Amino acid sequence: MTTTRRATISDVAREAGVSPSTASVVFSGKTPVSDVTRRRVQAAAAELGYTGPDPRAASLRRGRSGIVGVVVGSSLKDLFLDPVQRLLMDGLAEAVAPLGAGLLLLRRGSDVDNAPSLMTAPVDAAVLLSCDSATRDTLPEVTARGIPIVVVEGDAGPGVPRVALDNRDAQRQAAEHLRALGHTDVAIVTLWQDERATRGFISPSAAIGVEVTRERLEGARDVYPDAPALATAASSIDEGLAAGRVLFADPDRRPTAVIAQSDLLAAGVIRAAEEAGLRVPADVSVTGFDGVPVDGLAPYELTTLVQDATGKGHAAGLAVAALLDGERAASVLLTCRFRPGNTTAPAPR
Repeated sequence: MTTTRRATISDVAREAGVSPSTASVVFSGKTPVSDVTRRRVQAAAAELGYTGPDPRAASLRRGRSGIVGVVVGSSLKDLFLDPVQRLLMDGLAEAVAPLGAGLLLLRRGSDVDNAPSLMTAPVDAAVLLSCDSATRDTLPEVTARGIPIVVVEGDAGPGVPRVALDNRDAQRQAAEHLRALGHTDVAIVTLWQDERATRGFISPSAAIGVEVTRERLEGARDVYPDAPALATAASSIDEGLAAGRVLFADPDRRPTAVIAQSDLLAAGVIRAAEEAGLRVPADVSVTGFDGVPVDGLAPYELTTLVQDATGKGHAAGLAVAALLDGERAASVLLTCRFRPGNTTAPAPR
């Protein structure tokens, strides 16, 4: 007797031509999607005979909700505008799909408008996209509920599996590349430095509460210890543009190179340089971080660090699956690859 394999959310996503994370939120109903996308996913599900997450999935014990919470620090709008986060969510959704689990997006410390939070949502496990001090303070109560936790690029304390990047070593490679090109006057444009996303120049003695920002800044300052660092509020072209305008405002004090902590920030810095009448890379070199496509950046190809964002999400999903099966989940460290582009050149004389 032959049996037909039950369709999964990945099959539906493939049939509908959308990402697994998009297909997943259509069924969870917790994140708005367009009517066109919803109908396409529902039509694909009907065609494949997929009726929703399988409550009999072996890794989700009887009585569980079949929901994995994903705790984000940014707004949901910013999350899906960021190509790195979209790729991460795709990898995470792909990894938990065999469990028959759906993803529920939660704002960190979300008590506004009675929105669900990690303390109130009926989740079987949680993935934290970074972990600031405020979130870390609530984790003992969360773990007391028996909820397994995995952290992506953050430290939730002993016993909590982490999926991390070699941020410091990778960022040091970009800085060393600029030093080899003869640059001595270098500025750094960072991601957010604290949970309030405070913009402005970072004091050399400042305690940076966001691990990824701190590690990348340490990598740059391993090579340029006195480089000024300007914090932004988000990884976006607009934030990079605003930071670049500050750095290039004074013609007598412009850096010859800028290390940006994301490709989107780097794209904004390049726009600001062009506004100021500077040529990239003849007058100013710019490096990014992430290795993702950025719309409208041509003819530039960023000198950047390429990370496996999808692999990062997939590793987090596999850790969740292991924890739900009662197994131990090891922490994972992923490495980045330096990719030279046409946005860096020897320092101008």
